[in-house]
Order: sequence, then structure tokens, then C-alpha cells
Amino acid sequence: MLRRTRAAPAAGLAGSLLREVRAEPGRLPESLASFALRHLGPGAGPTVARLREAHPEADAVALRALITDRGRRAVTTEGAFVGGPFLLLIPLAFCGALLTQVRTVLEIAAAEGRDSTDPQRAAELLVLQGVYGDTEIARAALDPAGSRPGSGGDRPGSGGGRGRVAAFWDLIGRMTRVLGLVTPDGGAGLWVRIGRWAILGAVFLVGLVAPLVWLPYMAVGYYRGTTRLTDRATAFYVGSPDPPSSRSVRLDPVMARAGLRAAGSVLLPTVTLILVIVTDVRIADGRWPVVGIVLTTSCLVSGGWWLWRHYRRRS
Repeated sequence: MLRRTRAAPAAGLAGSLLREVRAEPGRLPESLASFALRHLGPGAGPTVARLREAHPEADAVALRALITDRGRRAVTTEGAFVGGPFLLLIPLAFCGALLTQVRTVLEIAAAEGRDSTDPQRAAELLVLQGVYGDTEIARAALDPAGSRPGSGGDRPGSGGGRGRVAAFWDLIGRMTRVLGLVTPDGGAGLWVRIGRWAILGAVFLVGLVAPLVWLPYMAVGYYRGTTRLTDRATAFYVGSPDPPSSRSVRLDPVMARAGLRAAGSVLLPTVTLILVIVTDVRIADGRWPVVGIVLTTSCLVSGGWWLWRHYRRRS
């Protein structure tokens, strides 16, 4: 029951959140906090209560470890649609991951006796995400009739004369920052920054042919981003982060499965390309059209098969 409850936010509410934030992408954090409080706040307390009943031996630290471990796995799973032929699903996947992250924070608050439906939780979410420095400013920003601090009086999200593609990538950029997938370099050297972008570019190019290579790449990013957020939430509500020994050090099964799927995703186009070369299949006396068809088809088949299985399990 707990597992199904955890899957519900991303499966049923991501589309609704996406429609809300697309109307005003400049207010993504505020829209997310308000939306989550309305739709996820009432369920956080009962979920924690059921978790306590299922693990009566768990103390406060162990209970938070259960909450954060489940949250990290769920965020990784919900965000795994990114890649290859499914670029249009990136905002939906990110919305699912954002909702699951926020629900984990609300459950941490509920475990410490806080009311997960109190409007103060929405302001605290904005502070924990690093959007605002204190809850008073965050509460003022949550007022839809007011203007966002620092906005200069312009309504964010209006988009001006930008096209849909520009608005799409702007929304993606905002989501990655809120999710914690993109963080400040923190004094990293030039070569370190170049290396990070080189890895991202390589994964993107390979993902156009084998979309599931995004799974382990994004799994690591989601794990780190969610861990940072839950550590800040624990320090905020408890007073200090939990010791590292309270976390599981085993290889997360979600990451292990993501790596296996990525390997299979690369294997399929590789095998088909070898068959094309061995059999010397040609179209109009050329091999490149065959290569293009093979790569495109293998990309759609591998990505579509995984997507179908994912939705099938959800239903």
C-alpha cells in the first residue's frame, strides 16, 4: 500500500502540475509549493503513520532514513523518462520527480510532528529549495496577487515574444535547478566544468540512439539532488542532519536496474548495426540510409518498450 501511495503523485498529478507551471514558468517554485501543499500535504501525515505501524522498532532516525530512502528511489524512478526520442516528456518526468521530492520533505516534517497541510510548509519548501532566504519573504511570494521579490515588476512567465521552443527549454532549465540537478560550480576549475559539459554532451548524443543511457546518468543526479534536499530538510526540522551511518550504503537497486537497461539500450543498436554491415544491406546502392533507419528504429523500439513497461506497472 505504501508503495502504491508513493507512486500516485507522479503518476496522477504530474500532468496537472505541468499545465499549471506552463501557464507561468517564472513562478515554478511557488506554483510547485502551493500545488504540493494542496494535493500532497493531506497524505503525508497518514503515510508516516502507516510507516510507523509497519516498522514499530524504528526510532526517529531510522524512520527518517526509511522516508528518505524511499523518496530517493521514487524520485529516480519518476524522473527516468528523460532521453532520446522522448524529449517532449522531459517536463512531465521532471514534474513527477519534483512532486516526489516535495512529498518526501513533507513526510520528514510530518515525522517531526509538523502539520503537513499548514501553509507555512509551502514557505519552508521554498527556503529549503534555496529560492528564498527566509520564510517571511517566501510567504509573501506565495501570494498570487503579489509580485515576486526581485522581479522588477514584470510578470514572470509571460514569455514576451519568445517561441514555444525557447519557453520549453527555459522551463526545463528552471526544473533542473529546482530539482538540484544543476548546481553552482562552487569554485570548480575550468577543466572540471569543461569535463562536466563534455560528459553531458556525450550522454545526450548517445541517448539519441540508445535513450536508456540517460537512466544511470540521471539516477546519479537525482540521488545527489534529493540527498542534498533531504539533508537540508532534516537539519531544518530536527536541528542537524542525520549521521551518514543511518543511510544505506548498498548499491541502490533502482540504479542497478538503470545500468542494466542502459547496457541493453546500447546493445540493441550495436547488434543491428553489425548485422547491417555483415549482410551488406543497402538502399539505393547506399548503406547510410539503412544505418539511419536502423538507429532510429532501435531508438524508438528500446525507449518505447521501456516506457510501455513502466506505464504498465503503474496501471
